[in-house]
Amino acid sequence: MKKKDDIDTLFKNLEGSFDVHETPTGHQSRFLERLQKTEKVSEKKSNWWRPLSIAASFLVLIALGMSFFNTNETKNDLASVSPEMEKTQSFFTAAIKKELQTLKSHDSAETQALVKDAIQQLTILEQEYETLKQDLTESGNDKRVIYAMITNFQNRIDLLQNVIETIEEVKTLNTNKDEIIL
Repeated sequence: MKKKDDIDTLFKNLEGSFDVHETPTGHQSRFLERLQKTEKVSEKKSNWWRPLSIAASFLVLIALGMSFFNTNETKNDLASVSPEMEKTQSFFTAAIKKELQTLKSHDSAETQALVKDAIQQLTILEQEYETLKQDLTESGNDKRVIYAMITNFQNRIDLLQNVIETIEEVKTLNTNKDEIIL
């Protein structure tokens, strides 16, 4: 009973503040006309927008599909053969980068010819590797081609290590030659 008393009290307190004026004549018809106009405008927008958004969605799906298939077709190196070969390729690539950095750190006026020759030999080996990548695609992952690719990586590492050893020997000989022998 307490709630009813509170509501009654509320309405008594608000008694003169309610808006009880009547709307002007024709208000309802003007409102309905405006409402119908906005419905027509929104129908026109949605009529052409919906097919356009569907077409855009299809284009996005087609583009994603094409990029997926293109990446699978162009990936024709050791990593595409198996996860183990991917690890092998990563190992050799990291080792080659490390040896190449070491070689470049030894570059000086007296060893410049050796470094330049080593880089030319590396370029030749990399071109051979590109040919082997094409052969791998054409042969369908033939083990002989895979072995040749691994051998190519090993040859690059061996080349870099041999050149680095030669450079270190040249530097050692030059320092020994500059020393005074008693």
